[in-house]
This record gives sequence, structure tokens and C-alpha cells, in this order.
Amino acid sequence: MAYCTLQELIDRYSERMLVDISDRGDAPTGTIDQVLVDRAIADADALIDGYLKVRYALPLASVPRLVTDLSLRIAIYYAHAHVAAEKIRKDYEEALKALRDISIGLIRLDLDGAEPAASGASEVRTNQPERPMTAETMKGYI
Repeated sequence: MAYCTLQELIDRYSERMLVDISDRGDAPTGTIDQVLVDRAIADADALIDGYLKVRYALPLASVPRLVTDLSLRIAIYYAHAHVAAEKIRKDYEEALKALRDISIGLIRLDLDGAEPAASGASEVRTNQPERPMTAETMKGYI
């Protein structure tokens, strides 16, 4: 399941922008290259899944608005063939930072029962050896 759609990209960034960055043929058609945009969305979603699978069971039962927003930011960056505008690049970098924060637990997604159970790797276990100096072993010194 894709985290964003072509229509959501059009709504956020405009059809004109998508035509400008995706119509790369020798003879421009003036239309959005659906294959290129679908690939950018799929690549963005794969990146997002890589970060989310650390904390959440995939596939997500529902897609939080934050994940859709991150997918839009990353997909538009991936759709650019050349240097993206400063705003697009900055949005992409902020999306990556948010994904890192999600993966380490600083940002939690509002999903019921989606976070996998703890593996026990985060608990502290000690192996307390026998104490060499006790009242019994110190007789005669005190």
C-alpha cells in the first residue's frame, strides 16, 4: 500500500511542477510521466518502511497523516532528475530527520497495537558475583 498518491502530489506541488520534472522525453508530451512518479513513490515508501519496521509492524493498518506527509516530501525529491529546489531539498532532509526520530522512538505514530512487543534487549540484567569481603571473611581484621 502506497503512503501517498499521484493526486496528493498534484494537490501539494501542482500538476505543472510534476509535468516539468517528469516529462523527460526527447519530444515533450506535456503530461506527467506516471511510471516515473510511481517509481518515486515506491522508492519513498521503501525508505519509510526501512525506518518504520524498527518500531512498527508492517504493513500499517492505517496510514497516519505524518507518514503521508513524509512520503510526499521524499517522493517529490526522488522525482527530480537534477538538482531540486532548495525548499524541496530542505523538506527531504527534514523528512529523513523525522524518520530517524520515529525509528528511535522520539516521535510515536498514533497507531493502535502496531508497535511490536519489546524483545527484552532494552532491559538491564546483572550477574551479581559473590562478595569477596563480607563480615564472615573479614573476621580478625575488624
